[in-house]
Formats: sequence, structure tokens, C-alpha cells
Amino acid sequence: MFRLIPLVALIATSSVASEPAMPLRPVNTYSIVARDPATGELGVAVQSHWFSVGPIVAWAEAGVGAVATQSFVDPSYGKLGLELMRVGRTAPETLKGLLAADSGSAVRQVAMIDSQGRVAAHTGERCIAAAGHIVGENFSVQANMMEKDTVWPAMAKAFRETKGDLAARMMAALEAAEAAGGDIRGKQSAALVVVSAKSTGKAWVDRKFDIRVDDHLKPLEELKRLLTLQRAYNLMNEGDLAVEHNDAKAALEAYAGAQALVPGNAEMVFWTAVSLVNMNRVDEAVPLFQKTFKRDPRWRELLTRLPKAGLLPEDPKLMARLTGAGARP
Repeated sequence: MFRLIPLVALIATSSVASEPAMPLRPVNTYSIVARDPATGELGVAVQSHWFSVGPIVAWAEAGVGAVATQSFVDPSYGKLGLELMRVGRTAPETLKGLLAADSGSAVRQVAMIDSQGRVAAHTGERCIAAAGHIVGENFSVQANMMEKDTVWPAMAKAFRETKGDLAARMMAALEAAEAAGGDIRGKQSAALVVVSAKSTGKAWVDRKFDIRVDDHLKPLEELKRLLTLQRAYNLMNEGDLAVEHNDAKAALEAYAGAQALVPGNAEMVFWTAVSLVNMNRVDEAVPLFQKTFKRDPRWRELLTRLPKAGLLPEDPKLMARLTGAGARP
């Protein structure tokens, strides 16, 4: 049984406690922190009229929790929030302690959710209107400097009513915020992070989605495009793992799913073809290789380099067939 570190011992090292100076400008933002009760996944998503909002506002750690820190933002709420939840504090306990130590709490807007789905949020009385939050079951939505006070209710409604995984539901909440008026100054950047329910000790494995749009005229449209693209690459990774386990059926299903999501992506077609060759399904691989060569002939050159890397057999006749350089044997 672990010993809980006293709250004051942790917050004493934080800029929340020792450096109350605030940024000159607020990070006017709408965001959501959430947990999927079915999978245990945790996430945070945000859009703002501010350059590269993701690294400032969005914090999440597998098996621990998620934090959104905004308005006159102090990023240490993210760092310390995760540290405190990691050692066993609930999200409400964590937020209460950090706010108590922050002389600038009146201008902060912060939301936290822990691995059990316990949620807490705070909108300081000096956050620029329209500002507010809604805490619901397994989520919190919050916004400041919005055009209208309908933004965060629209987010809550969209999150509750949207079907799909956590990333899809959070994306719907962001889109609902924009449709309800969004940021009074416009839009610029966005981010979405989803982490798994339990930590593997490898952050790069635990992050199911980690996408950011730092500067864009339509950041939510770009974020949604990248979300689809990451779904496709996740499927490619699933396919590769299935190949390692000699499950050709599962691998090809995953590869097909990836290509269906992004049909114009030549790389996914190319590596699917490589896997088919290694499954001794050369007849199926050849037209896929030809498809990539038509898009860019450099894929043919890359193909010739794979045998030396151990990714294809060292077989000149096979390579001639794959590249189209020789007659079929």
C-alpha cells in the first residue's frame, strides 16, 4: 500500500503556489475532459484563438487522468494535477488543493477527471465572459471568452448524445461549440488527446490519439481530418501486430480498414502489398504495387531496397515480378 504525499508538499514546488504572476493575455478557449466508462480511456480536447494551444491546455496520462487548464492559463495545473492524481488524490481533491494555493484562481478556468471518472471544474469569477462550465457524468465542458453563453451547454449535449468512441464524442463536442458561436475572436488552433485506461509504462503506446493543429484557418476541420488519418495508421499498426502473430485474416482486415478511411494514401497500399508478399500472396500484391508506382515512381525504387533490409526475400525473379521489370515466371 503506497503512502500518499501530502498535498502541500507537492504544490509547494509548483508555479501555482510560488509564481502567481499571470500571462498578459488569456487563452480564450473551449475544451472538454472526459472518460469512456466502457473502455476506461481518458481524453481532453480543445480549440482556441491562440497559437499552438495543445501543449498549454491539454494534459492526460494513462491510468491517471486528464486536465484542461485555460483562461489566464497556468500550465502547472496540468503537471501537478496529474502528479497528485497519480499518487491517489481524486480529481476534486486535486483541483481544490491547487486552487487554494493559487492567488490567481479568480482568472483561472480548469477541469480535471481522474481514472475513476470523478470530475471537477472551476471557472474563476474574473474569467472573461461568456464563461462557464458544466460537469456531467464522466466529463466536464468549459469555455471562456465565448461569443454566447450557449457554447458549453451545446458541448455537453453533443457529448452525451453522440455515439462512438471517446475521440469521436469529444470531437462532436468541439464542433457543437463552434456551431453555437465559439470563441468571440475566432479560431486558430486545436488539439485532441486520448490515452488508454491503464499505463504500460510506455507513453507512446498509451496515447491512442495525440493530434494537434497549431495554426489553421479552420482548425476543427483539420483536426477531424487528422483524427481520421490517425485512426487509419492505428489500424495499420494493428495489422502489423497481427502479422507478427501469424494472423493473416486479422491483418488484412485491419489494412483494408485503414485504406477505406484514407483511400488516397499510397503508403498504406504499399505496405499492405509488402505484407501480402510475405504471406505468399504475390498475385494480390502485384496490382497494389503497380497502384503505388503510378502515384509516384519512387515507390518502385524503395521496393528494390527492401530485401537488403530483410523485409522481402532476396529473390531477383520475385523482385522483377513485383517491380514489373520482367515477365511473370
